[in-house]
Formats: sequence, structure tokens, C-alpha cells
Amino acid sequence: MPKNSKVVKRELDDDVIESVKDLLSNEDSSDDAFKKSELMVDDQEEKDTDVEEGSDVEDERPAWNSKLQYILAQVGFSVGLGNVWRFPYLCQKNGGGAYLVPYLVLLLIIGIPLFFLELAVGQRIRRGSIGVWNYISPKLGGIGFASCVVCFFVALYYNVIIGWSLFYFSQSFQHPLPWDQCPLVKNTSHTFVEPECEKSSATTYYWYREALNISSSLSESGGLNWKMTICLLAAWVMVCLAMIKGIQSSGKIMYFSSLFPYVVLLCFLIRGLLLNGSVDGIRHMFTPKLEIMLEPKVWREAATQVFFALGLGFGGVIAFSSYNKRDNNCHFDAVLVSFINFFTSVLATLVVFAVLGFKANIINEKCVIQNSEKILKLLKVGNLSQDMIPHHINFSSITAEDYNLVYDIIQKVKEEEFDALGLKSCQIEDELNKAVQGTGLAFIAFTEAMTHFPASPFWSVMFFLMLVNLGLGSMFGTIEGIITPIVDTFKVRKEILTVICCLVAFFIGLIFVQRSGNYFVTMFDDYSATLPLLIVVILENIAVTRIYGIDKFMEDLKDMLGFAPSQYYYYMWKYVSPLVLLCLLVASIVQMGLSPPGYNAWIEDSATEEFHSYPTWGMIVCISLMVLAVLPVPIVFVVHRCNLIDDSSGSLASVSYKRGRIIKEPINLEGDNTSLIHGKSPSEVPSPNFGKNIYRKQTGSPALDTAPNGRYGIGYLMADMPDMPESDL
Repeated sequence: MPKNSKVVKRELDDDVIESVKDLLSNEDSSDDAFKKSELMVDDQEEKDTDVEEGSDVEDERPAWNSKLQYILAQVGFSVGLGNVWRFPYLCQKNGGGAYLVPYLVLLLIIGIPLFFLELAVGQRIRRGSIGVWNYISPKLGGIGFASCVVCFFVALYYNVIIGWSLFYFSQSFQHPLPWDQCPLVKNTSHTFVEPECEKSSATTYYWYREALNISSSLSESGGLNWKMTICLLAAWVMVCLAMIKGIQSSGKIMYFSSLFPYVVLLCFLIRGLLLNGSVDGIRHMFTPKLEIMLEPKVWREAATQVFFALGLGFGGVIAFSSYNKRDNNCHFDAVLVSFINFFTSVLATLVVFAVLGFKANIINEKCVIQNSEKILKLLKVGNLSQDMIPHHINFSSITAEDYNLVYDIIQKVKEEEFDALGLKSCQIEDELNKAVQGTGLAFIAFTEAMTHFPASPFWSVMFFLMLVNLGLGSMFGTIEGIITPIVDTFKVRKEILTVICCLVAFFIGLIFVQRSGNYFVTMFDDYSATLPLLIVVILENIAVTRIYGIDKFMEDLKDMLGFAPSQYYYYMWKYVSPLVLLCLLVASIVQMGLSPPGYNAWIEDSATEEFHSYPTWGMIVCISLMVLAVLPVPIVFVVHRCNLIDDSSGSLASVSYKRGRIIKEPINLEGDNTSLIHGKSPSEVPSPNFGKNIYRKQTGSPALDTAPNGRYGIGYLMADMPDMPESDL
């Protein structure tokens, strides 16, 4: 028992223990006594001492060791693989530099306001996603459970990508790199190049055949890929060890996992700018195509990228912020992390297109050499006249500009016969326009470019170690979005829950390391998160602005921050953000309906990708993923609407939130304050015993349908607003 608890208890016993009749007859004096005792509690709690749990002491909620550690955790969670292999692709596809305009506009409209909202509710209530939305209203408690389900789905396949990166990392310690050349096949008579590799490329072959050993369709399982199974196990062991002590263990790792990717990106940028052709890639990237910017598709994809880049709806943002002090400036955090995320995406885009510009330049040089040899052969056989060729052209050392000049001349002179000559236009822009994203960028295009680097194994090690760290940073936030709400709600031991969660996820994740596993990764990536997370964030916005009350929330922010936040957020939260989110939800549903559900299968014989539609059972899995993710929302709503669970019997229902600390309340109360509200006579109600705990919650009142200390929770309102008008009670 803390040293000041006896003082508190004596004050309560002396001034507050009265009968209901006394309270009714002398309400003012009892209010004064209550305020007096509350002030005594607040004076002591300002020292951040332990909290009360009945008569016992409950340890204080874990906290970040420093503000820097917290910022790095949020940055590590929000900055992930998508910043490296999704944003550059969208930027190239949607108008180059012009794409940054809709992205920034939508970052200000939905990104920063909604990120700020999640940070604020987590910090204010100091619970995980389940506890936060239960606090707002038990009927909306399913939002937190839905976030946990989505986090689990995403963690299943996201860690597989970390496993792939670990495999490539382990294979990078050799020279030459194993994906540098096509393998040779020997038979009894002669040696030849592997046909599948010859038809594609060395890096493409290594990815599909050596790494994934991929099957030809989703239905063809092909058994487990043992190399990837071991890598997946290693990835889950790393996550489990980092998360087993919560932020006490993962927080320290954040210093490396969050900062190391920036070191690598800067090194790659400096190295890339020194490569031939890198400037062409960057120029191509940021040349604005203003006409594309006006297309609705560009704005939809920008909104989707903003939404997922910040990790909205996952619960990780709420979980991390719940370990903050109540007076932390979360508005500053929201703006800082959002712009760090944006500038990281721009930095990654510079790196990617500097390297891809170098790769395109090499491919373009090969194209020029091959087609120059064709022209020389055509000149020898007489199909082309020497008079066509300008005198200054030297085919032994021809440049790309000279070749294109010759190409244009031949095309004009031999207009009707030109197609039969088999010449190709070698333009570096054509190569740069081949948009690649995701695994195609990281494990094929970027990997191929690195084979041309001097000291290529070193750069390969750095690149894949960066991918591992980017993935781990996001995984820490994703797992925290599962562990923290469950620990807060069901009071289980974090270490045991973390181990169980990682074990279950590993065994379920074995479906992703079959030979057909890459197709399942595509399925989960397309269907498990997009629509469910949009629905979750829309409900979060409604819960805060409509159920809890936007005016009350703004007052809470003023109390936490020490200043009133801009009215800009008021209008964004209440009007603009919900409207934009609804439009994005509708647009995503329409896009999903118009796009045939399917995947790109690798066909071994032709060494090309071929689009396949999902089989019937695959469609059932896709629909099930979306339904399971949002199912907790209606289930919890119906359970509380129909009073199928007694709120007073659960551990969550007996928790009050007071200045960021938890005060457990006695479950079997002798009396109930709500009887005063419902007009019961004093004789019908036993005298309440305030001696154990002054913070009382309302139970058994269907009319006051909010969380145990929600909008009408006496415990919370009395604790933080002692001068609240009587009408609010």
C-alpha cells in the first residue's frame, strides 16, 4: 500500500461515508466533501505514484524511456516496405512529380487529422484499441476486435516477406551473387543454359525458381518450401524475442530498426547518383504529367496510400500512444511522424529511380549494340544503302543518340519494309516506363541493378538488411496492435500471450511457404485489409465525433495539450474526413468489383506471368477474409444491444480510467448510484459503501449505454471534472 493511501482512506471515511438519504438531503455538502477528497487524491497523484486497485496496489502502466524512443517506434511502424516499393510505383504511374500534389492534399485532409485522432484517444484513455472503443461505447467495442483481426491477418503474410528478405540476405555473402548469371545445365552430351532462365532473366529465374520454387497455380500446392519455412521461423523468432517484454524490449531495438534504413537509403542515394544514367531516372520520375493529375483514379490511389502509409486503423498507433504521459504533445507527434513518413517516401523514390535509371541505361546500351550489329548485317547484304548512314556515325562506338538518329532515318526511307527489318527503338524512357512494384521491384528489378554495382555483395547485404529492418519496424507495431488490447482487456501475461500469438501465426503462416504460397500472399494483401480498415477508421471517426462528442473531445485535447487545437481539426473530423473516407470506401468497392479477382501465375514453360482467376474456393476465402475482419463490429453491437452479457461481470467493465491510470472498482457493489438517476426512493436502495473506493461506476442502466466510464461514467467525470454541472450526471 502506498504511503499516502491511509491519508486518502481516512479522508474518504471521514467526509464521504453517508447514507443515500443524507446525500439527497444535503447534496451540496457531500459534493464539497467529495471535491475535497478528490483534490487530496490529485495532489498525491501528481507525483506519478502507484495506483489503487481496491485496497491493493497495481503497477503503473509501462512507459517509454524517452520521447525519442516513442517517435522512433511510431516512425518504424508507419515507415515500412510500402514506402520503398509502393510509393515510387504510384508516383511513376500517376504523373511523376504531379502525383505529390494530390498526395500532400490528402495527407492534410485525412492523413494528419486521423493520425492525430488515434494518437489522442490512445494517450487520453491509455488503453489498447479494444479498451479505447469500449470506453467510448460498449456497442462500438467491436472496432477494437476488428483492428486486432486485421492486424493478425496482415502479420501472417507480412512476416513472410521478412522471411524472403532474410533468405536473400543470407545468400548475399558470396561473389558473384547467385542471381548474377543463369545456371548451366549439363547432360550426357553437352552443357546449355537453363531454358526457363534464358527465356526470362537471371534475377527473375532466381526469384521464381530458386527462392520460391513456385507452382503454376493456386490450386497446385506443391508442398512446403523448406528454405522459406526456416526463414519464416527465423522471422517469427526475431519478432517474438523483440516483443516478449512489450515496449521495454522492442523500444530498445527501435533505435536500430528505425534508423538503419535511413543510413542505407542515404548510402544508396549517394552511390546511385554517381552511376551512369541515374539522373535520367530521377528526371523521368519527377517530370510532372499534369493531365494525369486530374483523373479520379490518381486521387483514389493517393488517398489509399496515405491511409495505409500511416498505419491507420491497425491499432498499433493507439497502442504505442497509450504508453505516453497524459500531457504529451501528441499534435506535434502526429505532424512530425506524418511528414517524416512523406519525406521517407520521397527519399526512397529518389533512390529507386536513380538505381533504375542506371539499370535502364545498361539495358539501353545493350539494345543499341545489338541493333547496330543488325544494321551492319543489313548493310552487308544490301538491304540497306550506305548512303542512308550519316558520315559521322561510327558503329564500333555508337552512342544512343547516334543510333536513334540512324533508326529514324531508316524508318522514314524504308517506311513500308521497316517492320520486316526487325530493328528496335532504344529509348531509355521506354525502359523506365515499365512500372514495377512490390516483390517485382525489390527481388527482381532492384536486385538485377545491384549485380552491376562494384562490390555488389556489400550493397546486396545492405539492401536486404534494410528490408528486414523496415519490415520488423512495421511488425512490432502490428503485433503491439494485437497484444496490448488483449492484455489490457483480459489481463493475461504479456510474455505468454506473445509466445502463443507468434506460434499460432507461424503455423498458420505455413500456407505462405508452400510452393503456391506467393499466390496466397497476393490474396491476403488484396482482400484482408483494404476494405475492413476503411470501415474501421470510418467507425473510429464516428465514435469520437458523434458518440463521444466532438466538443467534449476538443476539451479533452485542450486539457491534455495545454492549449486548444486548431479549429481546422474540428471541421476535418466532423465533416471532411468522414466524407472523404466514405468516398474512398465506395471507390474501393467499385474498383474491386470492376477488377476481375485473380492473380498472376508464373508459367514455367513460357517463363512468363499469366493472369488466372481465383477458383471457387479461392473466392470463398477472399470473401471470408473481408467478412471475418469486420464481423466483430456487428457481433459486439448485437451482444450489447440485446444485453447478452452482463457488463458488470467483466473485468473490462470494472475498470475506470483516471488521468492515464487504472482504478479497479469493486464488482459486487452494495448499491448503485444510477438508482438516484432513475428516481428510486432512498428507502429502496442500501447505503452505498464509499469506504473502499470513491470512484463509482454506473451499472444496470440500459438507458446510459456507454462504456463504464464513457460519456456518462461517474467515475471518470468525477475524477477529472469535479465542477461538472449536475445535469450532466
